[in-house]
Amino acid sequence: MNTEHSYEVSIDWVKDRVGELYSSELFEDLQVATPPPFPGGVENLWSPEHLFTAAINSCLMTTFLAIADNSKLSFKKFTSKALGKLEKVNNRYVMSEVTLMPTLTILREEDHDKAMKVLKKSEEGCLISNSVISKIIFQPTIIVADRA
Repeated sequence: MNTEHSYEVSIDWVKDRVGELYSSELFEDLQVATPPPFPGGVENLWSPEHLFTAAINSCLMTTFLAIADNSKLSFKKFTSKALGKLEKVNNRYVMSEVTLMPTLTILREEDHDKAMKVLKKSEEGCLISNSVISKIIFQPTIIVADRA
């Protein structure tokens, strides 16, 4: 497998504080805007802060899926909530931390330790998490399906 890849994303300003992201590699465009806490912010649209948090959370999931497959881990469900924290540090806004809260539903209690190892390995191997300076807080939960 090639070890270098590129991803093209473009944006066009639409109006006010709204733009539209698109890529020749994808079929769907995505409207983005300044988030509501800022002057001119727009409600109900993805913001760069949401996308930053989503990139880390979705990377966790895709990394988990690959590692679970390679590890032959059977599971029923994977969901993950992420909370990105924006704060002013040294007079500049930064995404200072992202808390990842994956919930994995496994089929058998015997797989609990293996599942936790796979989750931890996924967090450690997430290329987006490894590419940012934000603190990553990892709070996994494992549920056994017959107890759910």
